[in-house]
Amino acid sequence: MNAGSRQPLRMLVTGGGTGGHTYPALTTVATVREQAAAHGYDLDVLWVGTASGLEARVAAENGIPFRAIKTGKLRRSPNPRELLANLADMFRIPVGILQAFGIAARYRPDVVLSTGGYVCVPLGLASRMLRRPLVMHEQITALGLANRILARFATRIALTHPSSVEHLPAPARERAAVTGNPVRPHLLRGNAPSGRWHFGFSPEVPLVYVTGGAQGSRQINTLIEGILPSLLERAQVLHQCGPDWIDQLTRTAEGLPEHLRERYRPVPYVGEELADVLAAADVVVSRSGAGAVAELTAVGKPSVLVPLVPSAGDEQRQNARYLAESGAARALLENGPEPELLLAELDALLADPRLRADMSKAAKSLGRVDAAGALAGMVLEEAGVFGFR
Repeated sequence: MNAGSRQPLRMLVTGGGTGGHTYPALTTVATVREQAAAHGYDLDVLWVGTASGLEARVAAENGIPFRAIKTGKLRRSPNPRELLANLADMFRIPVGILQAFGIAARYRPDVVLSTGGYVCVPLGLASRMLRRPLVMHEQITALGLANRILARFATRIALTHPSSVEHLPAPARERAAVTGNPVRPHLLRGNAPSGRWHFGFSPEVPLVYVTGGAQGSRQINTLIEGILPSLLERAQVLHQCGPDWIDQLTRTAEGLPEHLRERYRPVPYVGEELADVLAAADVVVSRSGAGAVAELTAVGKPSVLVPLVPSAGDEQRQNARYLAESGAARALLENGPEPELLLAELDALLADPRLRADMSKAAKSLGRVDAAGALAGMVLEEAGVFGFR
């Protein structure tokens, strides 16, 4: 390749349905673009997903061309209503496979990146039929059903956790490598004073950031509401509660004693200021999905985790237990914990700066801030970028 020349590189991306599948894909696309440019390639990306999934909105917001296909999921323990949904999906799946094959055949990607969700199966099958290299990324410890299918013929398999190797079919294990779970790079560059200033918080009082994900969590919201007056005597609270809860929790805030009212800020969501919020928070209360755990460990933030129970394969409780046993978090592992238990865990952390510092160190030791780079490197290798290692 002559110096200064630019070669085209075509990448087809599939994955979505939730933020846990969508944001690792988005972060990896940006990293592949940067690394490809450094090697003299212009990256062309096409994202394939469902029209109703989060991936459609995220791709549009980031200027990535998007094509929608039909897809369906297999509900393995269906009730009568889900049995009907299974029957309907039986007709959608072959249509989605035909759509995926047509898109991939016309696009002719150099490489396909799959980050999970049922929409990945049609594109994975299409990549197999067209003999295009497929890089599959798994965020959770145990493989989801879609990735158990794709693992049998993916050319490379990227894992978040070393323990995931044992969940792979034996012939696939030699194609696997642990990369970690890509984290949005701007989250690593937060400014703590800006995070407090943005919401009007004092620098003198500890800050607890509460989040249940983009839509909020009924369980976490209820727990926090039940301990608010006591917690606010000790800390300030930024509560990302989701759009469905903001009216109720705003009324709750207005009913607080006057001397505590300014210490509580319920908000429907936290956007681009999230990096500053994470930097400013002394403790985070959160679910323990793969994305949340990757972010908390990457930035080294002490946390109290309230896993969603049940989640697929009890994954969230496994994640929470792993962080707790590593000294990086406190975990409420029982189903339906009482508000007083959450308050006791927060009290212990807020009262002991040294404990929080030790937990921060432990969390950072588990983080993989290089995950996006490692996964991007795998993608570029499979795409045949000369000399990339």
